[in-house]
Amino acid sequence: MANDTKVELTNPEAYAVVHAKSPVFYDLYERKSDLQQQTHYCPGCGHGVAHKLIAEALQDLGLQDRTIFVSPVGCSVFAYYYFDVGNVQVAHGRAPAAATGIKRARPDKIVISYQGDGDLAAIGTAEIVHAANRGEKITVFFINNGIYGMTGGQMAPTTLVGEKSTTSPWGRRPANEGFPLHMAELLATLQAPVYIERVALGDNKNIMRARRAVRKALELQRDEAGFCFVEILSPCPTIWGKDPVVARSWVLEKMVPEFPLSVFRDRKVELPAGNAPTQRPVAEVLGLTRETSMPRGEGKRAQSFKNLTINIAGFGGQGVLLLGQLLAEMGTKEGLEVSWLPSYGPEMRSGSAHCYVSLSKDRIGSPLTSKPDVLIAMNEPSLRKFAPQVPAGGLILYNGHELPSDFAFPAAQVCCVPAFEIADKLGSAKAANIVMMGAMLEETGCLEPATAARFLQAKVKNPTLLEVDLRALSAGRSIVDHQVNLGPVSQPDGFA
Repeated sequence: MANDTKVELTNPEAYAVVHAKSPVFYDLYERKSDLQQQTHYCPGCGHGVAHKLIAEALQDLGLQDRTIFVSPVGCSVFAYYYFDVGNVQVAHGRAPAAATGIKRARPDKIVISYQGDGDLAAIGTAEIVHAANRGEKITVFFINNGIYGMTGGQMAPTTLVGEKSTTSPWGRRPANEGFPLHMAELLATLQAPVYIERVALGDNKNIMRARRAVRKALELQRDEAGFCFVEILSPCPTIWGKDPVVARSWVLEKMVPEFPLSVFRDRKVELPAGNAPTQRPVAEVLGLTRETSMPRGEGKRAQSFKNLTINIAGFGGQGVLLLGQLLAEMGTKEGLEVSWLPSYGPEMRSGSAHCYVSLSKDRIGSPLTSKPDVLIAMNEPSLRKFAPQVPAGGLILYNGHELPSDFAFPAAQVCCVPAFEIADKLGSAKAANIVMMGAMLEETGCLEPATAARFLQAKVKNPTLLEVDLRALSAGRSIVDHQVNLGPVSQPDGFA
């Protein structure tokens, strides 16, 4: 019998294995108070493994501070609860389209589109195919578990033949539902992608292969190689109705034969010389110049704001959307960041319409606002609907002589401007929106009246209409100056 040998470690810490959460993840997962330390994912779900592989690669490559994650509807949407990177959540299937815009606007960033099969291969088919065909320099991680996991187990484009789901209770039948889509093979028929691989999370050996694929895709984007796509076959124990261990085996035994693991594309794509578009600032492309020679006015706000949000509401045909466009375009002339978000019904006339406008000195995160600083209500229904959203200290401009008698007095300041009546006396009731523009500019001081006048002169080609608009702009400014408080409005000279 061999003698027992005792080995003493001179430096035990050198041999210690430490398991720790990646710094790419948040310290705390924001959930309900009693679930703070639990993830959103079911036991055995492949998303957790995929998250770990991506976080590890971002950490090792030093890309965390450069990364923007784009996650759409589905279980993939929860990514922004975990990854401490830039996060953008988008509508179902639209992640490649949003990622394209982000990458083109910020080519220095690492942009990741993280999608499931119901999202990418169903409603998002057009987005992924065209993003790949253009060779967008983004990385797409496609979590394929062959089922709609979040919304109740409906059949997905990648559901296997014969597999039952809530929408294919007799099993998937090619004659009725078609065959499963093979996204990696489909995208590999295109010329532009540089790297396409399918991997699986079925056992440790395959997880290590997936680890290498994830890392390679991110390295290629870091090196500005082009479009990268990694399809990850993943277990979904809960919706499959399987034990987590069995679900992992099922990936290898059932999914891999249908979706073979392979590198479908790994090459450098040579583009024609001079093919890449020239990167130029938006202001240069649009021919915008800042109005630096014009002195600022003495308006009540005089551009002291960082971000001014405006809601313009009324009926279709009242110039609601046009007024929003004019304000946004004038903001660009004064060097501001702007956004314009319209909302309207199908009717050309008399349908409801409103739009949100943001004027900001900083980048605008979202064009939507729930508490606008200014409400321009062109009719009574819009006043009643949107006035409660305006906070104390905000401004409401109402198209009328006075507020309705049964209308609760709002916390915001209110100016009643009979815009239609004024515009009609000037020669065209269509200029009512310009009257309201003048009133808002005078009351807020957010933009220079001279900018508005010059902008109208450049926009309106009909001399008669231009004269009416310029007088309407002046009348709107004047009527605000004549108001003291709520109630019937005194009209300026020449409009009695």
